[in-house]
Amino acid sequence: MNKILVQHKSQNLTGVFWMVVTGICFLGVTALVKFMGTRIPAAEAAFLRYALGLVLLLPMLKDFSQNLPDRGLFILFAARGVVHTVGVVLWFFAMSRIPLADVTAMNYMSPIYVTLGAAIFLGEALALRRILAILVAILGAFLILRPGFRDISIGHIAMIFTALFFASSYLIAKHTSGRTTASVVVVMLSIYVTIGLAPMALLNWVTPTLAELLILFAVACFATAGHYTMTLAFAAAPVSVTQPATFLQLVWAVLVGSVIFGEDIDLFVIMGGGLILCSITFMSWREAVIKRKEMTPTVPQTKV
Repeated sequence: MNKILVQHKSQNLTGVFWMVVTGICFLGVTALVKFMGTRIPAAEAAFLRYALGLVLLLPMLKDFSQNLPDRGLFILFAARGVVHTVGVVLWFFAMSRIPLADVTAMNYMSPIYVTLGAAIFLGEALALRRILAILVAILGAFLILRPGFRDISIGHIAMIFTALFFASSYLIAKHTSGRTTASVVVVMLSIYVTIGLAPMALLNWVTPTLAELLILFAVACFATAGHYTMTLAFAAAPVSVTQPATFLQLVWAVLVGSVIFGEDIDLFVIMGGGLILCSITFMSWREAVIKRKEMTPTVPQTKV
């Protein structure tokens, strides 16, 4: 029994470790985009990030060729590509206009929108605990934005819609889960988003410098690494264990924003992000408890 507990604890620590690494990778993404500034339009910067990142997908092409999706999946992947494309452009737009901490904290709202969307469109039950958690998250969002007490910039509005579009993307991904491999999902998303961004980028093309191309390639590398380490974290430990570690991303965003970019430390943003993350963690923990109860047979069921 002690050996099992030690192994379980070790897996949890491994999961938390990979989630911390994930936070560092995603912080690298936001910091690099922030550092690049606004000379390159948001749509073009997003396009270059995805186009340069396609080279990182080469190891997945073998699995992709062996598991080509059917027509129905192609349509769903295309729909996901559209909403994700809009979300990516809005994120790049917001990233260069509002503080790192605001972007990080407001990005936590995506799982809340996913929960609401799953109840509305996928027919999932919306229990009282979920409703209360959602209300806490909304309170957190109000603390961050504080309408009437601070200027809400176009960057903040862009982040609100960013979280909505990313949530829509995740809902479609959830609907397609189990019907194909993870490699196919990643490759199809990257291809569709690159194609979707191309015409928007060409509308207002600014020739990038070599330094800007290198920065955007680094963004692609950090983003790909972050998604990979997140997968390792989820494989090692339950979401309810790894989720609290994502709060460190907000702490680091505040520190990097203050030290490197000279941004003011806003305690309301930290508190708001903390409330949103607490609500997400609570929902994840409750879902894990319920799932364990469903998977654990009653005493009569264990008898042959």
